[in-house]
Amino acid sequence: MADAKAKAVQEKEKGNAAYKKKDFEVALQHYDAAFKLDPTNITVLTNKGAVFYEKGDLEECIKTCEQAVEIGRENRVDFKLIAKALARIGNAYLKKEDLDQAILFYNKSLSEHRAPDVVKKVQEVQTKIKEKERLAYINPELSLEEKEKGNAAFKGGNYPEAIQHYTEAIKRNPEDAKIYSNRAACYTKLMEFALALKDSEDCIRLDPKFIKGFLRKGAILTAMKEPSKASYAYQKALDLDPNNSEALEGYRKSLMAENDDPEAVKQRAMSNPEVQQILSDPAMQIILNQMSKDPKAAREHLKNPEVAAKIQKLMEHGIVSLH
Repeated sequence: MADAKAKAVQEKEKGNAAYKKKDFEVALQHYDAAFKLDPTNITVLTNKGAVFYEKGDLEECIKTCEQAVEIGRENRVDFKLIAKALARIGNAYLKKEDLDQAILFYNKSLSEHRAPDVVKKVQEVQTKIKEKERLAYINPELSLEEKEKGNAAFKGGNYPEAIQHYTEAIKRNPEDAKIYSNRAACYTKLMEFALALKDSEDCIRLDPKFIKGFLRKGAILTAMKEPSKASYAYQKALDLDPNNSEALEGYRKSLMAENDDPEAVKQRAMSNPEVQQILSDPAMQIILNQMSKDPKAAREHLKNPEVAAKIQKLMEHGIVSLH
């Protein structure tokens, strides 16, 4: 008996060597010989299942690994070996695109032994199932119906209901940029600016030439008191249509708001190449440092016309002020 098992191990190793060389027929011969010598060695069957998997004979892979599980339970073999056979069945079903059966057998495998690679497989299959369900749910016609219901609710001032319809419309047709714009309008009415901004950005991502997305984003950023960002959004809208009245008015108002905000003015100034050059000059850094510590030093430095001109430029942009 011990001699037979030893010979079985030798045959299995020969099978493994042939498998690595992709000499599958020879591998099967050695695995069959090993199993005849030791009918309780389910690793031989699991390896044989791997051969069928590589050959694309998935039904034989499943059948062989199921036999391995059955024999393993009868002989109370190591639960890790049973788990491996069950995981291989899961692999075969995954290759067949039968996701439900794949996850079923992966979970059976995990109930025997929680192998990290099988845990990862379960997560991957769950993601695929969700994506499959998402794609199956897409229906542009039903999306349009929900969008129209959302439009009616919006016109009636029922913004929460409109959001529900627009959300369903998005699920039914997630590539329609205009629905995101409509939902952003609802969120804006409800002062949910963070959600509105995200929708406007999704709208722009899906259709960068849809001007309404930039107009919506500009209005939201204005409401969020972000005039610099709002002016940029309106500028992008004007790139698409230089004569758009809403973009022109929004851009004008955001610039006025920006000029009323000292911090915004300063930020814009810091992006000015001339201002950057002055501030990066080591000599000017020393002068500005002296002026901040000793206001009298400013009078001395202003006697130098070149320095005075640079300080004047910084004053114009709100970077420094003289008291």
